[in-house]
Amino acid sequence: MCASSQSDDVQLLRADPDSSEEEHFRIMLVQTEIERVKFVIRSYTRTRLYKIEKYARYIVSTPELHEKLSKAELDHAQRYARLVEYHFNQTVLQSLPSEQRSLDDNAHFMPSMVTQPDKLRPVFVHARQACPPVRLPDGSALTMPKGQISLTPYYVVEQLLLRNEVELV
Repeated sequence: MCASSQSDDVQLLRADPDSSEEEHFRIMLVQTEIERVKFVIRSYTRTRLYKIEKYARYIVSTPELHEKLSKAELDHAQRYARLVEYHFNQTVLQSLPSEQRSLDDNAHFMPSMVTQPDKLRPVFVHARQACPPVRLPDGSALTMPKGQISLTPYYVVEQLLLRNEVELV
């Protein structure tokens, strides 16, 4: 049952004069839960869209990532990357000397123009199963039994994520 039909059902029950106070309380709880779920979904969608836009050029230039996105997400990343490139060309690059007018990353003296995810950034991971030990930056080993939540740099658990042994929290 979708959230809108649940909301409609809740409104009908609230309008019913024969409902008891206890039923009204249950209806309020259901309505609160519906609003919470909507908030979580909107928040997840906003965060995903933010990341797609932040790393659009990286996504477009990395074919392995294309299968991790839906067709609509990949289309959005490609359109967004084109728009940003057009904007840079129209506002800044056309005013630079010809050797600096490119967004290519082949210039050795300039920082990369393609924003890449920071694999050193710490992430929370939840072990979906008992995981083999992983080496931490300080040289020690981390073993994660099933159900454990750990904070560690992304690169440490990247392979575990690819094998579906852990999930990001």
